Amino acid sequence: MDLLTLVLIITIGLIGFYILLRALTLMVRWAKKAPKGAYLFMALLPLISLFPIPPPIYENVAKAKHEQRKNKSETMIKTQVKCVIKRVKAELIVI
Repeated sequence: MDLLTLVLIITIGLIGFYILLRALTLMVRWAKKAPKGAYLFMALLPLISLFPIPPPIYENVAKAKHEQRKNKSETMIKTQVKCVIKRVKAELIVI
């Protein structure tokens, strides 16, 4: 690594550090001006992560569609079996 690359990396690092410090000081100033309810809200906000996250709706819909197709195919098979039984009974009566 040559000297110019090293200087460039250090300069970018210092500029990034300055931007980070500046952002943090602005956040602290904003927080000092905020009402006390904001502190309570910010303190309780991480508690949301303790509760389980429900699965997305589309997964439930996909499961329901799958079960509906399954039930539909089962009813179709049952009706086909009933038709075959009727035909066999009709043939037995004819014989």
